[in-house]
Amino acid sequence: MAPSLALLVIVIAFLFLSFVTVQQGTVAVITVFGKFKRIMRPGLNFRIPFIEQIYKRISYQNRSKELKFQAISQDQANVYFSAMLLYAVLNEETHTIENVAFKFVDEQSFMQALIRSVEGEVRGFVATKKQSEILQLRSEIIGHVKEQLDQQLEGWGYHLLDIQINDITFDEAIVRSMAQVVASNNLKAAAENEGQALLITKTKAAEAEGNAIKISAEAERQAAQMRGQGVALFREEVARGMAQAAKEMESANLDASFILFSMWTDAIKHFAEYGKGNTIFLDGSSNNYQRTMQQLMSTLQGFNEDGTVTEKTGK
Repeated sequence: MAPSLALLVIVIAFLFLSFVTVQQGTVAVITVFGKFKRIMRPGLNFRIPFIEQIYKRISYQNRSKELKFQAISQDQANVYFSAMLLYAVLNEETHTIENVAFKFVDEQSFMQALIRSVEGEVRGFVATKKQSEILQLRSEIIGHVKEQLDQQLEGWGYHLLDIQINDITFDEAIVRSMAQVVASNNLKAAAENEGQALLITKTKAAEAEGNAIKISAEAERQAAQMRGQGVALFREEVARGMAQAAKEMESANLDASFILFSMWTDAIKHFAEYGKGNTIFLDGSSNNYQRTMQQLMSTLQGFNEDGTVTEKTGK
């Protein structure tokens, strides 16, 4: 019974060691006497105990790594980067898994090579650019690094999924000078906008003033024309009335100077009514009255019966 029991125990132990469970998202690298043999995929797998050994379990899930490093621009400015790498095993093919398992001694060596490669590519790109251009070239830096490293990482069995440059900073003196440049540009833009607004305001005001002057001048011209026409009509009516009155006085055998006397008194009455308190001095002497009458009579002598003026011949 003892040998049978021992054999049963050996068989059970052999079966127990023959089955291996591989977790989801990983593969197991199997070696035979130290040489790569095959890979085990997720789930329950069978192996030959004591012959096939599990060399390493490799995860093909996405992994990330934070980076902080420094670069120098073309104009000798220090640029500080804070970035994150997102990478993973290229695929689950046997050749790829073999490269991942045996290209590097351990995970630490691979990570050191990956970080130094990324830093070297970024430094090489930044060295060709000026510090004023760096902030605008974030996507170009990422594209350049991925383009240069994809083929190299593929040989290692990995793929660089993404690089996120979270922060780009400069020395304090450079940051302060850049802030001053931005502030001065903003002041310049504000001054230009204010100047444009003032120019537009003054231009519109000048146009409005010019239009107002044109309208006022046109109105004044029309008013002056109407006043001149009114004065001309008034004088025409006065002349016609005086000629008619003189004719009637002559037919009634009356002295025409009576008309002039009436006009004189009406004028003085008009002065008194509309003078608004102003003092008017009139020479009331007989000599001045006679002189005034003579002047008025001389004007009447030139009127025709219809009120028109007869041109004097000088005889």
